[in-house]
Amino acid sequence: MLYLPKLSVIMEWKRKGMVIMSCVKLLKRYLLLCAGLAVMAFGVAFSIKASLGTSPISSFPYVVSVITPLTVGNATILMHCFFILLQIAILRKEYQLIQLLQLPVAVLFGYLTDFGVWAVQGISCGTYWQQWIACIVGIILVAAGVSCEVKANVVVLAGEGVVLAVCRKIPIKFGYMKVIFDVTLVVLACVLSLAASGTIQGVREGTVAAAVFVGLTSKQIIRQWDKWKKETAISEK
Repeated sequence: MLYLPKLSVIMEWKRKGMVIMSCVKLLKRYLLLCAGLAVMAFGVAFSIKASLGTSPISSFPYVVSVITPLTVGNATILMHCFFILLQIAILRKEYQLIQLLQLPVAVLFGYLTDFGVWAVQGISCGTYWQQWIACIVGIILVAAGVSCEVKANVVVLAGEGVVLAVCRKIPIKFGYMKVIFDVTLVVLACVLSLAASGTIQGVREGTVAAAVFVGLTSKQIIRQWDKWKKETAISEK
């Protein structure tokens, strides 16, 4: 006699299957985030190697690493910890505890950055055009990392978290607030560098290039990513 499972059993199997699929999708998103952080960290490392100025978000921790015994990665972790506290101060009761995941993300990104700096130290950038090649590679890698972070859609870096927190309290568009935030970091890096060494370090033409092209390149990567996924979905039907 053919055995047919009860409807309740079938529904339970279906529910468990959906839970497993959800967990797998979430795992893939976190793996994509980790991959993005690694790529972004190497982008920062290449920008440091180029010596043409780092990206705005890395300018301040770079200056801190120059004038203190801290590494760029350690300074980045401390800066992100401050950003997390700043978000809590801005949002207060509206702050979501899930955003505390920014802390392990910051720690991972900091250590990956130090690893990236160590990994590229053997690359030669003796001429100005070689410096620009390293700078362009850094911009592309940072943009690719940002794209992975956006597509993962699980947790943002603490810097973007601060911008989002301010936007929730003040009627200002994210893009405008991000520019204000980046400019503020660059200005603080310049002030700290001048006060500590009498010269500006970590902020040069490469910083301007990163400020302009990281966002534009990231948008293009995301656009091509979405186009590829759409074409893949159509071909599988």
